[in-house]
Amino acid sequence: MRVPNPFRVTPSTACLAATFLASSFMPALTSGSGLGAQIVLVDRGTFSVSVGGEVIGSEEFTIRRAGNRRSATFMANGVVTLTRGGESQELRPILSAQGADGTAGGYELKVVGQDASEIAIRVVDSRFVSNFRSAAGLEEREFRVSTDTRIVEQFVAHHYYFLRNLREGETARVIEPRSRTEMDVVAGPSTDEQLRLGGTLVDSRRVAFRSGEHERIVWFGSQGQVLRVEVPSLGYVAERQDLVG
Repeated sequence: MRVPNPFRVTPSTACLAATFLASSFMPALTSGSGLGAQIVLVDRGTFSVSVGGEVIGSEEFTIRRAGNRRSATFMANGVVTLTRGGESQELRPILSAQGADGTAGGYELKVVGQDASEIAIRVVDSRFVSNFRSAAGLEEREFRVSTDTRIVEQFVAHHYYFLRNLREGETARVIEPRSRTEMDVVAGPSTDEQLRLGGTLVDSRRVAFRSGEHERIVWFGSQGQVLRVEVPSLGYVAERQDLVG
């Protein structure tokens, strides 16, 4: 099987040294008034990233929450470092999400190295407006806003945390910003499994999320934390390392 190059997105971009976009939702993420007085650490950890059975990098992330249930606001940020075929790339995503399920609020991504680019997504008049900046210039795209929309970036495992509450047969609208893809994802049945992480067995809940012929398989921990992600069509596997004993 020919494994896709994780550094290539469609349309392709070239290397670019640019200033990170400042989108309108950022002040709410970084100020105490935006997040509220009490901020809770939801999860923090590290993934090993493999493509085609070859370890090509790692992902470090933090998810924080302010408020509870419907009033909750989440901020998820991380750094994904990938090296393959002599080419290196670093992804720096920042995601704002809202409500108990973590529906999309806003998003920023800076890609450094191979295919350098910047993405900012914000809500404008009941639409998600995406600005994609690369060496080719500035591209704007719109996505419809719905109450079940999630943002799950390609090669960013911790974003699957925001699919944790989907039950069998439920559908969520998912935006994958780098590929400019919008899709409906349906949750399959949940299966309890003991997942081996290194030498440690961890209780987990396995769920396959399907969109057309493609699926994304996620193992969640008891608190909804993401333990492992597989995307068979990409040969991609992300597995938690901070929980390995």
